[in-house]
Amino acid sequence: MAMEIAQFVIGSSMKLRNGVSGMTRAGLSSVQLPRRMFMQLAGLGSVLTLVDFPGLAAQMKEPQVIRTLKLPSGVRIQEILQGEGREAHEGDLVELNYVCRRANGYFVHSTVDQFSGETAPIKLFLDDNDVIEGLKEVLVGMKAGGKRRALIPPSVGYIKETLKPIPEEFGPRRSLLSHANEPLVFEVQLLKVL
Repeated sequence: MAMEIAQFVIGSSMKLRNGVSGMTRAGLSSVQLPRRMFMQLAGLGSVLTLVDFPGLAAQMKEPQVIRTLKLPSGVRIQEILQGEGREAHEGDLVELNYVCRRANGYFVHSTVDQFSGETAPIKLFLDDNDVIEGLKEVLVGMKAGGKRRALIPPSVGYIKETLKPIPEEFGPRRSLLSHANEPLVFEVQLLKVL
């Protein structure tokens, strides 16, 4: 049916003369439209089809919207993939992969190799003495297998140099600590709750 409407619109646009179209196909009798208005309507064909034929609208899927949750600490979390495993609680030992970027998108550090895709997951205790507070807030309540993206403000980030996750190599460690006073974006995949 949509194809017939498209053929009708294309066929009708070929009949335009002096800004007026006499459309007589599909039961429309002698409708007079200025050329500009007709072209605007032809450009909205998909919207008109959905209005005129609601059965077609039911077949279309709505795009998935990723909503952002803002916590009282200022951490903003987006749920990318809901996990199906065990849920992480405060004090648990968890295994995860992460990518850390600056708020402007520049790469800082990751447990996933950018080129080969190889991973080196890390293990963290979800307590205030081991992990940065913002990341703990992201991981608590997350289920194994899940993925989240979070913007972590510096007030709940690397307030001490001993907090994890922190790279062991000098260069990445220096890079991370030099950006500790700005918001950081963590993309986290929770692999296991141990």
